Amino acid sequence: MSGVRNEESAAPGADGGRGNGPEGGTGRWRDDTAARAARWRDGDARWAARWRGGRAGRVTWWRGGAPWWRGRAVAGALVGCVVLGGGVLVVAPGGGGGAAGRDDAGAGRAAPVAGAPGAPGAPARGPVVAEVRARAGAGVLAAGVSVRSDELAVLVADREKRVRTRPRDSAAWAVLGAAYVERARRTGRVSDLPRAEKALRASLRLRPQGNADALDGMTALANTRRDFPAALRWGERAVAESPGRWTSYALLLDAYDGLGRYKAVLGTLERLLDADSGPAAQAWAARVYWDQGRREDAAAALADAAAAAGTSAEEAALWVRAGELAWERGEPAAASRYFTAATRADPGAADALAGRGRVLAATGRTAEGVRAYRAALARRPSARVALELGELYESLGRVGAAAKQYGVVRELVRRSAAAGVNEALVLGALEADHGDPAKAVRVLRAEWRRQPGLKVADALGWALHRAGSHKEALEYARRATDPARGGEVRSAVYVHHRAEIERALGLTASARRHGEEARRINPYL
Repeated sequence: MSGVRNEESAAPGADGGRGNGPEGGTGRWRDDTAARAARWRDGDARWAARWRGGRAGRVTWWRGGAPWWRGRAVAGALVGCVVLGGGVLVVAPGGGGGAAGRDDAGAGRAAPVAGAPGAPGAPARGPVVAEVRARAGAGVLAAGVSVRSDELAVLVADREKRVRTRPRDSAAWAVLGAAYVERARRTGRVSDLPRAEKALRASLRLRPQGNADALDGMTALANTRRDFPAALRWGERAVAESPGRWTSYALLLDAYDGLGRYKAVLGTLERLLDADSGPAAQAWAARVYWDQGRREDAAAALADAAAAAGTSAEEAALWVRAGELAWERGEPAAASRYFTAATRADPGAADALAGRGRVLAATGRTAEGVRAYRAALARRPSARVALELGELYESLGRVGAAAKQYGVVRELVRRSAAAGVNEALVLGALEADHGDPAKAVRVLRAEWRRQPGLKVADALGWALHRAGSHKEALEYARRATDPARGGEVRSAVYVHHRAEIERALGLTASARRHGEEARRINPYL
């Protein structure tokens, strides 16, 4: 069953990094970034062997669900980053790779990086409307490049004022619509999505041709609502309007992924990197590489993204990505450091708080895990995170709290549906493991007919298994995991689900083989 399991952790070396002395300090690692990243990209197998051979300990806690990159893919800035044998060794803002970098170490923090927010001599970073508008065009916002929360608030207020006084300004409507989408993604305020659609359609009415900004905004809106057929239509229109515009290719990646068209994902990524090789594009590349099991390439792409440091919002977003990568690799100590660094850069980073909740629960610190999950939900309501918290409660024997939390999930799904957001995967997972598996099958069959992506194939296969239809379940599990059938994604969860279904059918040898494969992808599953 898909749920939460807790075991004692014997996590790899408590800090896994370097101290801040003259021989192992953050400055030295920053200076070596380019050389080490190049060394990795040149294929030095010894570095890869060091990474693959260095795992220790065991953590077993998982929730069947989406790959790490479900949330929006954004570029970020790392303060001191080197590629080390397939992972990203990041010297976190709170300290080096040693104890000072751990959220639970109790040690002092390293001095702020010169020029960073809060560091001595750093320039004031109060929001300036003109500067925010210049840096945050509609297409860039739609593609998930972060601005700080205060900047986003200024941008929304400024564009709302603009369209009141200049209602025929198509560009202002496009930026406002994209900003509403970004605010909804960041805060969970799904009521912003109908506002975004109204603003974007107003922009397209005023300028029906040559309006790639509004088309990018509509693509981002459809992706956020998990309406991937619509995202594909809008995204292809945007590319036709402006073939050299990198943001349109970035948004198409989500649409193709949601529809299970992974060959198109690779082709679109190539066109994206041809159009732009900056940090945002590299962050999208890292997501695709990771999804394919190309962990070394993903790490190198993140290192490239780190080389062009930006705002604190971008920094926090990339810390979250680094934490999710470390968690998928089964490295809870590193993941915890990265998630903590993200919350230092952006105290309201809900993804980072939810990530910390997963790590804490997995390493036996369940009370702290509950608090982290609740903090994440207080900052941004999320049906997926609420479901994980409910499963954590259930694993602790807190049946009443779990039932209440599952009720919260249903309410969040209802609110999302009212705003046009498709939460079929979350509802399917809830019903399959904690409700009515037959209902889960009905929900996910309808989703499969509409957009047959691999996430849906895996979820439907698992729901059928939970409903007792193991033979049919295996067909969908094979679709999700067999490259010959389109299963391009290498996911430990997908392969584990297939192993469980095969075990239920008495296919012992195949179940054993796929169980071992799942552990090779993620030894800590």
